[in-house]
Amino acid sequence: MNKKVILLFIGFQSFLAISQQKSINQKVEDLLKQMTLEEKIGQLNQYTGDNTVTGPLTINPNKKEEIKSGKIGSMLNVMGSTYTRQYQENAMQSRLKIPLLFGLDVIHGYKTTFPIPLAEAASWDLSAIELGARIAATEAAASGIHWTFAPMVDIGRDPRWGRVMEGAGEDTYLGSKIAFARVKGFQGKKLGDLDAVMACAKHFAAYGAAVGGRDYNSVDMSERLLWETYLPPFKAAVDAGVATFMNAFNDLNGIPATGSSYLQRDILKGKWNFKGFVVSDWGSISEMIAHGYSKDAKEAALQAITAGSDMDMESNAYRYNLEQLVKEKKVSLALIDDAVKRILYKKFELGLFDDPYRFCNLERQNQALNNPEHTKIARDMAKKSIVLLKNEKNVLPLAKETKTIAFIGPIVKPKRINHGFWAVDLKEIDSTYIVSQWEGLENKVGKNTKLLYAKGCGIESESKAGFQEAIDVAIQADVVILSIGEAWNMSGEAKSRSNIHLPGVQEDLVKELQKTGKPIVILINAGRPLIFNWIADNMPTIVYTWWLGSEAGNAIADVLFGDYNPAGKLPMTFPREEGQIPIYYNHFNTGRPSINEDKIYKSTYIDLPNSPKFPFGYGLSYTSFAYSDLKLSKQKMKSNETIEVSFTLTNTGKFVGEEVVQLYLRDKVGSVVRPILELKDFNKIELEVGESKTINFSIDNQKLSFYNEKLVFDSEIGDFDIMIGSSSTDIRLKGRFELVK
Repeated sequence: MNKKVILLFIGFQSFLAISQQKSINQKVEDLLKQMTLEEKIGQLNQYTGDNTVTGPLTINPNKKEEIKSGKIGSMLNVMGSTYTRQYQENAMQSRLKIPLLFGLDVIHGYKTTFPIPLAEAASWDLSAIELGARIAATEAAASGIHWTFAPMVDIGRDPRWGRVMEGAGEDTYLGSKIAFARVKGFQGKKLGDLDAVMACAKHFAAYGAAVGGRDYNSVDMSERLLWETYLPPFKAAVDAGVATFMNAFNDLNGIPATGSSYLQRDILKGKWNFKGFVVSDWGSISEMIAHGYSKDAKEAALQAITAGSDMDMESNAYRYNLEQLVKEKKVSLALIDDAVKRILYKKFELGLFDDPYRFCNLERQNQALNNPEHTKIARDMAKKSIVLLKNEKNVLPLAKETKTIAFIGPIVKPKRINHGFWAVDLKEIDSTYIVSQWEGLENKVGKNTKLLYAKGCGIESESKAGFQEAIDVAIQADVVILSIGEAWNMSGEAKSRSNIHLPGVQEDLVKELQKTGKPIVILINAGRPLIFNWIADNMPTIVYTWWLGSEAGNAIADVLFGDYNPAGKLPMTFPREEGQIPIYYNHFNTGRPSINEDKIYKSTYIDLPNSPKFPFGYGLSYTSFAYSDLKLSKQKMKSNETIEVSFTLTNTGKFVGEEVVQLYLRDKVGSVVRPILELKDFNKIELEVGESKTINFSIDNQKLSFYNEKLVFDSEIGDFDIMIGSSSTDIRLKGRFELVK
């Protein structure tokens, strides 16, 4: 195909897209003219179904009748093609037959459950993360779901906050890349395809900075911190074409996010020109009363619609108050129409007006939920999410000829626990498809290997009654695998913890088993960074497995026996104690930096090092990698130029492996102080034993820019350090260049 034909084809495709958009806009306008004010307000109202609850439930026995009268535009927590069809049939009895939107928290899979999002972030594998969201969308869409309340793109620097499990960690650059990938995965080639669901970027904005790591708490920060650290992942979601936004529970600098015109009108719909719609979080409009920002539900409705919240999830504030507010001329009809048009546009885009039941196909649902390829992809994602923290005596990988293995701990045999928080609760499907850690090991070892089991203790229990059985079992084995951690529901929404040490007596169990002298592999299962200092200091083999989903058992066995060489890297810093929190790698230097843990009148603790237990970007492999031969294409660059960076990566170990190489920069002097280093690029490279590859990065003005005191995003002339390494503290290569006029 010659260049002229290609350009004609591209032009025709663009024409079709514009024509379709004009067509939908015209349809929306035509429908709007037919709607009463009550019907318009109905489109802004979202109710939960009766299947499951993800917030404080509002009882409404007249739900179906209100759907028939056009008073509800969307529902959440209704799943399965049978149930969504039933509710949609109610909507088709309304005067204008406007179809319902069905939303659900499809956070890390539908039936096929993938690792929790924080674990997926540890893979640093953007294509795998996108594919996981793609599978989730395929299964959800086949089950009647149009819309997922994901991805959560909040930056999380405080592991006490339970919802860190739902995001991509502490880093803005990595978080923005993952936000983009997840939106693309959920929405596929285009909305309206039968394997795509609308994505929802949440929570807008800065929810991850809640004071004290306490869920729903206030957030107080500078405008520069907001723009530089917390907003970029949301902008990346917009750039990826995200269909919807969800506002946050928190107040930001004294204004509840749900009532913030600055966030929703000025930034999102103004500066970023976002064309989708904004949904409140569960009850967050009425919660502005408790904030002390609204005197009653009527004022809350006025403030929310004025600020740009288009859809009211479970508050009933719009349903009971908007009509009166319009009649009193406190809310203009134009505001109502704008919100309604945004919602109707998405319903047309999904093809629901052409066929309201197009996502309600039982045969397609059964095929999607039982696709063996999905299981393979989930297993691959789970393997990539595992982080090897220690392997000092090279106990791992285990030899497949090992004769006796003792598998001990409270997490060895349960199934549901491996899903972690925010797994979709499919009541009509049992848990047999979830592979327990015990089953994964059974599937892996041969007939000549004997597996022994003891629970040892509970997760939160203080009882040590099972210790002796665990010791007896360990003594019989050649190697011990000990699976410990927090309960699956100890991380997630409303699961903030002031104490993030291992719960119960699990660490005591480790100490007792260590006395047997047997080689011990520690598996730590969690939805957040935990504190386990004694284990970290005294046990030579530690694997962080997070919550890996329905293929957890198989994936863990793949890593333990070397069928997959772990390559995960931590997306969050692991603290030594809660007193260090918030702790993150890209902090400022201060005027009195502590160098080599110097504590004499320095910015440090007198009773604790500043350094983390495990740093951001950290993770080991069964093999080793050498970095060499750093080259920069130039030593000086102008803002309209780029510097090409190259170096050689060599696999110097005995196993095929992947390495996540990380590029960090430091702006030495700025008009505002800059972090000690910032992640600006990364690449995941697989190398055969002895193989070397030349790795290339490109540095442009975008990577050198930041928000100055006047919130102008630009670079400043001066010197920059370049650092390339295996983690934020394991820098292997260093260089310097200058940005000039």
